[in-house]
Amino acid sequence: MEQDESQSQQQVVVITGCSSGGIGNALARAFGGEKCLVVATARSLSSMADLDHDNPNYHLEELDVLSDQSVNELVSSVMEKFGRIDILVNNAGVQCVAPLAEIPLSELQHTFDTNVFGTIRMVQAVVPHMASRKKGKIVNMGSVIALGAGPWAGAYSGSKAALHSLTDTLRLELRPFGIDVINVVPGAIKSNIGNAAIANYSRMPEWILYKPFEEAIRKRAYFSQSSKSTPSEEFANKVVAAVLKKNPPAWFSSGQFSTIMAIMYHLPIFIKDFLLKKAMKC
Repeated sequence: MEQDESQSQQQVVVITGCSSGGIGNALARAFGGEKCLVVATARSLSSMADLDHDNPNYHLEELDVLSDQSVNELVSSVMEKFGRIDILVNNAGVQCVAPLAEIPLSELQHTFDTNVFGTIRMVQAVVPHMASRKKGKIVNMGSVIALGAGPWAGAYSGSKAALHSLTDTLRLELRPFGIDVINVVPGAIKSNIGNAAIANYSRMPEWILYKPFEEAIRKRAYFSQSSKSTPSEEFANKVVAAVLKKNPPAWFSSGQFSTIMAIMYHLPIFIKDFLLKKAMKC
């Protein structure tokens, strides 16, 4: 285990999905700003090139959350270097825009594989180490879309709703082992998710039933990326402040639309449907 005395006093934070322009990247900077040892991960090191390689608080590692081997190698590497993982932030995820009646099942499966099973794969790899110390925090990145699922992004909202449910279960199941589980629920946060969604959308087939809705479906990809969207740095700083508390909240939501979506969750279905149909033009 390669670790000096100063590092032994710092919290070791593993974050998935830290590519430039994303929420994970902003979280890495925010945790680093709090003097944590940040293991920032992404599928390629080049996608995190904007993180300061010379900053001793940052350690960049390649990781594919879809691969058992990649996840196990990453966790083994962190344990060898630092001897522990204090905080795991499951941020890696993909957006998917398509009507459910015509979406290729392979795209639907990929969304769940990344957003749901990728998260659980990380949890299962890290929990034994946290449980052995009776200490740790797991942060799962949900979404306000799970509070009001509308048209055109059913794959994404379904995966995030599943993750919310799994996080609720994990919070109770891991409590006996001294592990806190926090569901972070972002609103509309400035990031590269819109561009990534359009890149994924380019692989979709030509719609048959939904051809008349093509423009509305494409616009859905950028719905969270308006001039009023919350800056990722602002969101990340609030998340890190909440997570680093001695007793962190079980649920933390912030960002544009976070309040209105929380209210919408409790509205009668016919009102919710009316609002979402109007917003998404269907």
